[in-house]
Formats: sequence, C-alpha cells, structure tokens
Amino acid sequence: MYKEESGKMEGIAAVLTKAIAFVAIIVMGYVLKRIHVFKKDDFYLLSKVVIRITLPAAIVTNFSQISMENSLLFMCVLGIACNLVFVAAGYLINVKHTPMDKAFGMLNLAGYNIGNFTMPFVQSFLGPVGFAVTSLFDAGNSVMCTGITYTLASAAAGKSQKGSKLGMLKTLFSSVPFDTYLIMTALAILRVKLPDVVLSFAATAGGANAFLALFMIGIGFDIRLAEKDKIHKIVRMLAIRYGFALVMSVGFFFLSPFSLEIRQALAILMFGPIASVSPAFTGKLDGDIELSSAINSISIVISILSITAALILVL
Repeated sequence: MYKEESGKMEGIAAVLTKAIAFVAIIVMGYVLKRIHVFKKDDFYLLSKVVIRITLPAAIVTNFSQISMENSLLFMCVLGIACNLVFVAAGYLINVKHTPMDKAFGMLNLAGYNIGNFTMPFVQSFLGPVGFAVTSLFDAGNSVMCTGITYTLASAAAGKSQKGSKLGMLKTLFSSVPFDTYLIMTALAILRVKLPDVVLSFAATAGGANAFLALFMIGIGFDIRLAEKDKIHKIVRMLAIRYGFALVMSVGFFFLSPFSLEIRQALAILMFGPIASVSPAFTGKLDGDIELSSAINSISIVISILSITAALILVL
C-alpha cells in the first residue's frame, strides 16, 4: 500500500514538473520579448515554422505510433464533435458582433492542446487503452483545429473566397497540418509504414514543436491590465470554455457507455488547454493575437489545475 501511494505521488510530482516547464517556456518567450531579444513580429515567423514544419512533423511521428483499431475509431468522431460544440459556441456568443469577433470566438474556444500538453498526463497515469483513446481523439481534434475550424472561421470573417464552397475547400486543403493528417490517416488505415529515414526526420523536426508552439505563445502574450475590455473577454471566453469542459467531463465519466479506462481518458481530455495553434491561425486572419495568446496562456494554467483535480477524482 505504501509503495502504491508513493508511486502515485511521484507520478503527480513528475506531471506537475512537466507542466511547470511548459509554463516556464511561455514565460521565457514573454521575458525575451520584453527585453527586446525578440520582437512582436517574430510571432508570425514562428507561427509559419510551427504550422508548416514542426506541427506536420509531429503529426507524422504521432500517427506512426498509432495502431488504428476499428473499435476505437469512434474516438476520432468524438474529437471532431467536441470541437464542433466549441466552434458553434464561439459563433453564437458573438452572433450580434462583428464577423471578426465571430471568427475569433470560433478559433479561440475550440481545439485541444493534446500532443503538447495532455498526452504527458495520460502517459503518466493511464494505461495503453487510455493512450490509444487519447491518440485517436487527438486525430479528430487535430483535423478540426489544424484545418476545418480555420476554414469555418475564415468564412465567418468573410475572408474565404466569396464564402463559396470552392473557396472553403481551397482554404482547408491549403493547410499543411490538415493535409498531413489526411495522408497519415489514410496510411494508418491501410497499414502502410513510412521509411525509417522519413520517420527519423519527422521525429527530429516534430520534437521541436512543443517548445516552439509554447515559446510562440509567450512572444505573442502582451495583455495590459488597464485594458478592461480585454480582461472581460478573457474571463468570458475561459468561463465558457471550462464551464462546457466540466459538463462534458462529468457527462462522459458518469453517463457514457464506455469502459472505465475510456471514461477516465475522456474525462481528463475535456480539460485540455485550447489548441496551441489558435494564436497562429488568429494571426493568419489578422485577428487580435495578443488577446488570443493571453487566453491560450491562461488556459494552460487553468488546465494544469483542472487535470490534476480530475486525475485525483477519476483514478
């Protein structure tokens, strides 16, 4: 009994250590910008590197480690469905505001930062089934937050080609991460393995994704306490995000028909922070990247507390 409790405490300490490291990277990016080692415009350069290089490489690496079991493929559908809930919420809470406000809400309420943030929690506390559930949920989640959500937000902002279906499709398939997920999903279903040299390259480039994504958020973070309107928007967005997360987590754990391991994984996944690519896509639409980065950064802090509490309750 003592060894079991000791092991659990060590696991919690390890996860908190990693979570603190994530926050430290964001703080480092912010501090280096404040002392002028980096400038605000460097956010856009880093976002291009993340969206076009490191994130696609991380997708290739993660998918190469997934065994596509047909019985768990429904988790991909859940990943898409949970994103659509937040996309709809982001649009509806801004239905009386400007098109850009609608697009901002859609981009910055939806998406889960699973690969960079939630996965370490899952790896530390849940077994192989939990890991598989998380990976497949992330597949659906990533299809949304690396392509479809941006396409819908672009249409809401009036920036897709005349709002036509062809314009939306062009926007969707011009997303390198989305194209990568599409290709890797097909290869995984067909059980096609990429050459080792490709996987080695992807692992090296993808290994930088977590750091660059979080560092990018730190550079983009610049919210002034005097800006009461922005503070109100941050509180409103995060209250909606984590209010929905609590309801969905409780619903999945107590009401869904899945096994305990799957229900535990889903309960934890709901509290994941907002997707780290949201500020990058917000910048791509010429939105308020400072506000987006602030929401994203604070969501990481809230998620650290929320996931830790969820782990204590569901394990």
